[in-house]
Amino acid sequence: MFENLTDKLQAVFQNLGKKGALTEADVDAALREVRLALLEADVNFKVVKEFLGRVRERAIKAEVMMSLTPAQQVIKIVNEELIATLGEASRLNFSGQPPHVIMLVGLQGSGKTMTAAKLATTLRKNGQRPLLVAADTRRPAAVTQLEVLGRQIGVPVHSEGTAPPPPQICARAVQRARETAYNAVILDTSGRLHIDDDLMRELEQIKAQVPPAEVLLVADAMTGQDAVRVAEEFHRRVGLTGLILTKVDGDARGGAALSIRAVTGVPIKYLGVGEKTDALEPFHPERMASRILGMGDVLTLIEKAESTFDQEQARQMEQKLREASFDFEDFLAQLQQIKRMGPLSQLLEMIPGFASASRQLPADLTDKQMKSVEAMISSMTRQERRDPRIINASRKRRIAQGSGTSVQEINRLLRQFQEMQKVIKQISSGKGRGLLSLFR
Repeated sequence: MFENLTDKLQAVFQNLGKKGALTEADVDAALREVRLALLEADVNFKVVKEFLGRVRERAIKAEVMMSLTPAQQVIKIVNEELIATLGEASRLNFSGQPPHVIMLVGLQGSGKTMTAAKLATTLRKNGQRPLLVAADTRRPAAVTQLEVLGRQIGVPVHSEGTAPPPPQICARAVQRARETAYNAVILDTSGRLHIDDDLMRELEQIKAQVPPAEVLLVADAMTGQDAVRVAEEFHRRVGLTGLILTKVDGDARGGAALSIRAVTGVPIKYLGVGEKTDALEPFHPERMASRILGMGDVLTLIEKAESTFDQEQARQMEQKLREASFDFEDFLAQLQQIKRMGPLSQLLEMIPGFASASRQLPADLTDKQMKSVEAMISSMTRQERRDPRIINASRKRRIAQGSGTSVQEINRLLRQFQEMQKVIKQISSGKGRGLLSLFR
């Protein structure tokens, strides 16, 4: 998401940087390009108008025009106004007596059921005891889907089939949670292909029966301006407290994320960033703004690493680096941990300066390379992984055949690994000791 918008904004800022001193005409010309970029990204036109008005008002002030780095000052203003447009970070409301009811609403196909499982996974990681409720009695197999997901993630599901009215199912689920000490109840409610009175009345009845702490709209980021219109209608009828944007990892133009908060005044609380049950990220406006402007998102990258990497393995890795005993088995273990963090292309976009470079490569090139390297190392014997020096011509042919690669690729991998070992020896000898802190 935001790829085209990021590239166009970076081009605008590069042109500003070439000018040195800025005039009001320069600012207006740059903001015209920004306006086009935002509209092409499907941002609501009213949001674009208000956003650019605030940016221009601040950008043409004397202290910006007369500063030594006016272009950087304009970028700073755009970043700050983007954050203001995206709103403040907002977390789930768990005040008051449990169980805390979280009601998920949205159109059919927006990903409510999968999001319910993701949210349950997130809450359990944070020390909560969630109970999933199959209240979508209209969509075929919705109840079964939630039961399957519940078993996969180890979270209980309250289901009564499709016969009872959803308000009664939800009421009995909340009573069960109260009796069995579940402190979070996640309601997977019915959706439609479009908004209608029957849907809204059912949601209003559920809300009256089990007053929720949160009413979260699950909105598909791919739908663009439709997501904004849907959010407005749901907010008017059932009173939203937050939003979860799904399919953010797809090729959506990103306009919904920028528009929906500004138009409805309802905060975005989570982003769905993949198909796995742990692919749900808390929404951080400042990090999203940084990624939109191509500045990376190092904090999210660090959090992904901390939640993925095994601390004991990290300590062992540091010791191996100190002793210069890093081998292919260690390298394979590191590759597998990196894979669990998500697609490498997404990780590269979080590193400042790498976003545009990573998009110049084919979408799956870096991940294909990782799979190829993993296949080559996995085709080696344990002795070969621990001592690559014994890999002769016949062993290379066997490894190439086993991994579906060529002898030339095996030779390239061995050369690159030898170079890496040289660097590691320099680090362990004290010439680059500060780099060891990266593995702590």
